[in-house]
Amino acid sequence: MFDWDTLNAEVISEFRANGGKVARFGELPVVILHTIGAKSGKVREIPLIVVQDGDEMLLFGTKAGSPTHPVWYYNLRAHPRITIEFGEGRFTANVLELPEAEADGKVRQMAEANDQFADYMKSAAPRRIPVFSIVRI
Repeated sequence: MFDWDTLNAEVISEFRANGGKVARFGELPVVILHTIGAKSGKVREIPLIVVQDGDEMLLFGTKAGSPTHPVWYYNLRAHPRITIEFGEGRFTANVLELPEAEADGKVRQMAEANDQFADYMKSAAPRRIPVFSIVRI
């Protein structure tokens, strides 16, 4: 079974040591979400690739094509106001889930532009991939 905790710890360490850059993701922008556990109430740090769409920053809940939602999905739905690390800074944001029709459109756009994302979408089916917008406060 894949060890997400170990991978996340390595990515977070590299992110913080390199001003927000993570070599395994190339030039793709990465954020660290400081979510609050929906059940535990504990702060969790989750590194994710963020998609910049104009002035908007989007998070896609692909979970690498898994048939289940990522844990952070439930955390954000329960506690949408979080701290985010981006580059060398931090900010507070509300993370809002996009309505289904809008999210589906964003997912289709990503799948058309990125083969790996398209594969995630196929392997996750019939699960809908949720999309969240990061809104700085």
